Amino acid sequence: MSDAIYDLERGDGPLVISMPHCGTALAPGLAGRLTDEALTLRDTDWHIPRLYGFAGRYGATLLSARYSRYVVDLNRPSSGESLYPGQATTGLCPDILFDGTPLYRDGQAPGPEEVAERVERYWRPYHEALEAELARVKERHGFALLYDAHSIRSQVPRLFDGRLPDLNLGTARRTSADPALIAAVVASMERAAAAEGLTCVADGRFVGGHITRCYGRPADGVHALQMELSQDRYMDEEAPPFAYRPDRAERLQRVLAAVLDAFTGWRPAQG
Repeated sequence: MSDAIYDLERGDGPLVISMPHCGTALAPGLAGRLTDEALTLRDTDWHIPRLYGFAGRYGATLLSARYSRYVVDLNRPSSGESLYPGQATTGLCPDILFDGTPLYRDGQAPGPEEVAERVERYWRPYHEALEAELARVKERHGFALLYDAHSIRSQVPRLFDGRLPDLNLGTARRTSADPALIAAVVASMERAAAAEGLTCVADGRFVGGHITRCYGRPADGVHALQMELSQDRYMDEEAPPFAYRPDRAERLQRVLAAVLDAFTGWRPAQG
């Protein structure tokens, strides 16, 4: 394991939780090339490891990135192709923030060679670790459950209209997991969200990124889901220091627990 690139906490259950956008470290020399706005790391999936701090009760394996998505986006394919053709998004090594403002100072964006170097140094080790953990839990349990954990500001006009639902489940349009598993998770999410006065959607604006689409292979025993959360439901999303808000997070955590209850309570059909 490369401790410099990610943190890994192994559990004994079939659940693997990937947190590819929670990192805040920057590659050497990168800070001096970024705009002042980019240096706030606004587009980070803030506090995701803390929010899912209850996941140990599921025997979950936790894989979390240390480096910022501004170094390289671990939820994009290494080829750099768009996950949402025709829609606004950000790239493998983004040069703009979610709202479209520049990430780099003039003339400081990375060229193709630097992008390739970042893929080898930061992207590939994370994905090798993820593949290895999925293989490990599948060998032990006969199947693996991958939950890709994300968050985003509740309103980003460049990416979506209006306010994002509080919980956004992505299933690669019902292809990344067994249909019965997806149905059980969606039903549990909807019930729990309604009880807590929160909103939710399945396969809305976010249907799942590279990790969900690449590793979700139900025919091979790997079932993947992505969860994108509106950040104002558990933190102060508007300005640094982007503080965690336990008073808000508690309701959301109850819904997330219901989602993970349904996810981890499922078992493949026998025979």
